[in-house]
Amino acid sequence: MRAAGVTLSLGGTRVLDGVDASFARGRVTALLGPNGAGKSTLLGVLAGLRTPDAGTATLDGEAVASLPLRDRARRIGLLPQTAEVHWDIDVRSLVGLGRFAHRDERTATGQAAVDAALLATDTAHLATRVVGTLSGGERGRVLLARVLAGQPDWLLADEPLASLDPAHALAMCARLRDAAAAGAGVIVVLHDLGLAARFADDAVILDGGRVIAAGAVGDVLTPETLRAAFGVVAHFGEVDGVRTITGLSAA
Repeated sequence: MRAAGVTLSLGGTRVLDGVDASFARGRVTALLGPNGAGKSTLLGVLAGLRTPDAGTATLDGEAVASLPLRDRARRIGLLPQTAEVHWDIDVRSLVGLGRFAHRDERTATGQAAVDAALLATDTAHLATRVVGTLSGGERGRVLLARVLAGQPDWLLADEPLASLDPAHALAMCARLRDAAAAGAGVIVVLHDLGLAARFADDAVILDGGRVIAAGAVGDVLTPETLRAAFGVVAHFGEVDGVRTITGLSAA
């Protein structure tokens, strides 16, 4: 998946300004940047939900916007930042909607995918609950299960850790890594730089709608880049043998 020269203005404000970025299957890419940097907007362009004013988002050389809707839905799974559920539906039925593009939600294959997604997100015990009765963190995990049930080639997640407690945030990161290990390309918007350093393979940092750094996470998350992008001093250490950011202080 690639963004090539993507430029987009919203409400008269240029939100993305000539963004060039490449993403690989089998890898987790953290999409980082300060508030208003254009992260969610870029994710929307990559998912085919927004049409750029210039440039293109491509998937295997084809413009994402030109893909048939069903093909796009099967290949790209999106977990949006604010995913509201506006009707009473039980958890298992909602997760089953992740199979809709496959047209097999009622088959053994479809049900097996739903079971696996519920198990992976620790939501199987919620299967009969009405979604409206769930906590924010429970709903976030169920919505991830819906995406995982579709077994997409690409999983795009916008701040999936926002409502999760620490244990489930770590579990969510592990599930995203599992999806990449199974061959999917994972692009995830994060604000936790420590988790990005620990779990991502690659990172893209946006600021003011432009890419200011991109590449392997260890090459991108440097003290100099983080000071320039976020105005912070990053302190590094190791967690479970992995170099990560252990603290931040004001620059």
